[in-house]
Amino acid sequence: MSPVKEPRKKAKRLPKTKTFVMDTNVLLHSPVALDVFDDNHIVLAIDVLEELDNFKTQSSELGRNARESIRKLDALCAEGNLSKGVRLPCGGTLRVLVSPTDETLGLTVNNADNSIIRLASRLGSEGERVIIVSMDINVRVKANALGLDAEDFEHEKVNFDELYSGLSSLVVTNEMIDRIYDGQVLESVPTDYFPNMFLELKSDTDDDHHAIARVFPNGSLAEINLKTNVIYGIEARNIEQRIAFELLMDPEVSLVTLVGQAGTGKTLLAIAAGLELVQHGHQYDRILVSRPIVPLGKDIGYLPGSKEEKLSHWMEPIFDNLDYIFRTHPATTPQGAKKPIKQSTPQARISHLMQTNVLELEALTYIRGRSISNQFIIIDEAQNLTPHEVKTVISRAGEGSKVILTGDPYQIDNPYLDASSNGLTYVAERLKELPIHGHVTLRQSERSLLAATAAEQL
Repeated sequence: MSPVKEPRKKAKRLPKTKTFVMDTNVLLHSPVALDVFDDNHIVLAIDVLEELDNFKTQSSELGRNARESIRKLDALCAEGNLSKGVRLPCGGTLRVLVSPTDETLGLTVNNADNSIIRLASRLGSEGERVIIVSMDINVRVKANALGLDAEDFEHEKVNFDELYSGLSSLVVTNEMIDRIYDGQVLESVPTDYFPNMFLELKSDTDDDHHAIARVFPNGSLAEINLKTNVIYGIEARNIEQRIAFELLMDPEVSLVTLVGQAGTGKTLLAIAAGLELVQHGHQYDRILVSRPIVPLGKDIGYLPGSKEEKLSHWMEPIFDNLDYIFRTHPATTPQGAKKPIKQSTPQARISHLMQTNVLELEALTYIRGRSISNQFIIIDEAQNLTPHEVKTVISRAGEGSKVILTGDPYQIDNPYLDASSNGLTYVAERLKELPIHGHVTLRQSERSLLAATAAEQL
């Protein structure tokens, strides 16, 4: 006798609408997170509100995001009961629920992360199609280990592996390269390129015949300015640095993003261009330099002294670059002066710049609310900023100001950011089509052989 076949069980069909259980760090990263999940459901554990409450008194960007998220939730209370669900502007719903306290999942420690996972597990057992959204890698790993779906917050992320580099190669005829060398402006530019992008034109017949040209916002193609090869005594050592100088010195490009590993010269080039444009070109009133206060390793705690004294410790990389520039570029006597200028040490020249307000150092904390006009603004280590923080910084630029963002996406100290989600790469990718923006990725380390080896091999 043949065995009796049991009837096949029908596969459980999941609902099309998804339920996203959101971690606190998503709201702290970007308060707009409540508005980007289309017509799906969003669920917050009550523990998330407790964590937002702990952050709301901070004066940092996290505190501001916490307060904005709380205000949004308070406004939604007018739409109905949060425990039963209220409609969101994007078409979905929002619920705030209490997490179960059972320990069937083996999560014996009672903290906010485990509460979120327990809540997601219960909703899944009730038939909802649940996905945990968290920027905390460990939360996603624990959820996966328990058979739950979890993902990073993908909004405001770019594909870093395909990040816009600002430079592309193009094989052309010898005639076209010759016309570029003759100073002709070519109008027939391929449509696949963006404003202020650069093309390495290579001959189709001669490997040694090539040129570097720039795609201008009006669609024309012309050779880059040969005069920008040396700025304030600093000479461009490779193609990418030459391109960076071209963008930094162009007043029509009001936002420049420089991406590159350690030693590629991002900050050095920006400072050299700023000194040239402020002191010699008189195109800007002063150079304003800022960088996020994110420690590498364990924090050393509070620093004594005034704001300037505290900032001086964080700005040592800026002083190192200034010291190198002034050693390379000694002080020169202004044209028409009766007496030759007295030579001074790099440290004395740096102090003079700060005392005369040619150079201003500012903490990012104090930039919010300012309107900064006619200044050359350098934001160093911008890879440690969120897209929302970068937006805040750029929006401070007033009439006549130029903003430079520099950073290395491979060296991120912010625990909730990576190469794809930080503000620097986000701006470089999102603004590549705008004529006021220019970008270049610097790939070759020029600091020293040791630095280049460390960047490539370690």
